Amino acid sequence: MKLDTARYTVILSVQALLICVDWVINIVSVFVRESNAKMLVMFIAQDACLILALSALLLTFFSTYVFQNGLVYLLYDRFRMTLLVCMTYFVLTTVVNIWLLIIRWSTTRHTWHISFFVFFIVQRFMSAIYYYYYKRAALRISDPRFYEDIDLKSEKPNYHTTGQFIQQ
Repeated sequence: MKLDTARYTVILSVQALLICVDWVINIVSVFVRESNAKMLVMFIAQDACLILALSALLLTFFSTYVFQNGLVYLLYDRFRMTLLVCMTYFVLTTVVNIWLLIIRWSTTRHTWHISFFVFFIVQRFMSAIYYYYYKRAALRISDPRFYEDIDLKSEKPNYHTTGQFIQQ
C-alpha cells in the first residue's frame, strides 16, 4: 500500500490532537480542585485519549507494506521502545489518576504522601518521554520504505551457504 499524503495528514493530526489533550489534562488536573466529579471525567477522557493514541499508532503500523507481508519483527525492532514507553505511561497515568481520586474523594484537603508525590513526579517526567517517543514514531512511520516493495536484505541477517551467521 502506498503512503497517501491526505490519509497520513489526517492520522498525524489526530495523533497530535490526542497528545495535546493529554498534555492539557496533565496541566489542568493540578488546578481543578473544586469538584471530584470533574476530575473523574477528565481522567477518564485522558485514559481514553491514551488508548486512542496507541490505537492510531498501531493502525499506522498495520497499514504498512512491511506489516502486511509478515515482517512484523522489522517494525518491532524499530518501534519497540515506543510501544514500551506508551504502555508504561498509560499504566503510570492510570495509577496516578486513581490514587489521586482515592486521596481526594473523602476530603477536598490535599495531603499527599511522599510515596504518592514521588509517583506523581515520575509520571510527569515519563509524560515528556512519552510525548517525545510517540511523536518520533508517528513521524518515522511515514518513511516510504515501510510502504513500498523494497529489497529487505539489508534488514535480514545474512547466512553463508554453510549456515553460519555472517555479521554485516
